[in-house]
Amino acid sequence: MNIVLFEPEIPANTGNIGRTCVATGTRLHLIEPLGFRLNEKEIKRAGMDYWKDLDVTVYDNYQDFLDKNPGAKIYMATTKALNTYTEISYEPDCFIMFGKESAGIPEEILLESKDNCMRIPMIGEIRSLNLANSAAIVLYEALRQNNFSGMNMVGHLHHHSWNESL
Repeated sequence: MNIVLFEPEIPANTGNIGRTCVATGTRLHLIEPLGFRLNEKEIKRAGMDYWKDLDVTVYDNYQDFLDKNPGAKIYMATTKALNTYTEISYEPDCFIMFGKESAGIPEEILLESKDNCMRIPMIGEIRSLNLANSAAIVLYEALRQNNFSGMNMVGHLHHHSWNESL
């Protein structure tokens, strides 16, 4: 799986998404301009000690991203979409794109891929969910659809066994 952040502005969101990517074996793609420097302590703090393990690629702009990922199947998360994220069938190597916190993905880009746009349902007139939360919601649906391939499916207690009776 691949998560794409189009011009992210808040380092803590990118750091949290980076940590989610490490935990799921997902690649992170960042499209400049970024609203921060990648060496800022806030992004490293949000990504904790996982940031060094992150598979991350930075692109000069959206066209650079497209040029370096020819034929990529890109799904775009936007509050403006007609379909929900659960109506998409995610391929294991697909790209899930999220826009910048203040404005989302530009409508000109959305119109080029209207069949691949999706939204997370919300009530009322709330503008949007937090970027890191949105990325986790959609990514885990895509992973679920692909049977959580390569992921640990069973947890283990530290001091006991699930088979013992207390």
